[in-house]
Amino acid sequence: MAAAGVLGAAGTAGSVPHQAPAAAAGCATAWGSRVKSAVDADGKSLKNITTSQGRCYDRMVFEVGGATKRLGYRVGYVDAFRRDGSGDAMRVAGGAILQVFVSAPSCDPNTLRQTYRGRAGKPLPGVNVTGYRTFRDARFGSSFEGQTQVGLGVRARLPFRVTQSHDKLIVDVAHSW
Repeated sequence: MAAAGVLGAAGTAGSVPHQAPAAAAGCATAWGSRVKSAVDADGKSLKNITTSQGRCYDRMVFEVGGATKRLGYRVGYVDAFRRDGSGDAMRVAGGAILQVFVSAPSCDPNTLRQTYRGRAGKPLPGVNVTGYRTFRDARFGSSFEGQTQVGLGVRARLPFRVTQSHDKLIVDVAHSW
């Protein structure tokens, strides 16, 4: 995941100062906003990406079909979303950009058959974040050297957590601090 750390300087979204509303009663917001990562990889392919809304956070789920081990990932805020492999700048709407790398290609490594139909710079297939409290945009970056990159536009640089449940990598972004 070395390419995950190489980021350019041309930005399309920066931190936007704001007054966050008070956290909803019972909502944990101590996750922090620093980079979170794991280096493990299962070698399975990305099958789908979905989003949902919760009482305290918006959620993005990466389904890695048949994964049996811990999934590798690197998730963190960036000033600019640049396509892994080419460095091309891609626009992501929102007050901040959360870049997600998951160690799962969007194709079958044995047959090279596409398993997830994301296209560089385009919205994620089947994902519509209109009306979400935190999410503003979700763009496919690339699938390069065994990992898939997504740009998640959020309203501000908010706390987030990354967890795994079976073959799913879950990214939750809090509605407030």
